[in-house]
Amino acid sequence: MTEPKSAKARYKTTNWAAYNAALKARGALTIWLDKDMQWYAPASGKRGRQRIFSEAAIQFCLSTKCLFNLALRQGLGLVESLLRLANLDLSVPDFSTVSRRQKTLRVQLPYRASTTALDLLVDSTGIKFVGEGEWKRKKHGA
Repeated sequence: MTEPKSAKARYKTTNWAAYNAALKARGALTIWLDKDMQWYAPASGKRGRQRIFSEAAIQFCLSTKCLFNLALRQGLGLVESLLRLANLDLSVPDFSTVSRRQKTLRVQLPYRASTTALDLLVDSTGIKFVGEGEWKRKKHGA
């Protein structure tokens, strides 16, 4: 005699307002741009042409491109728009600069699952994806 297949658990949504709010929160994204971040590369002290943009700037451009699943030129257009919205008078690296520098850039973005909105924090230390509490602790202290 064979055992009957176990029935799948069926869930019934009873609180549609909370369910819809939770689905909406999954798509929330806040991007914080620190006015003091090091966008331009410091002088290397070596002979030859100096780098214009810092590693953080290149990493931000590439992270934005990947986050929104865009082509590189579209990602750079989005970065330009974000800088303009943040009232930051910074130039955006051109396509060939980002394309060339991405080959040697070491990107380290730790991943942690989150149930709340995800914040992309760009400050003088680099780029981090953090939750709301972590950013507030960093900005305002414990």
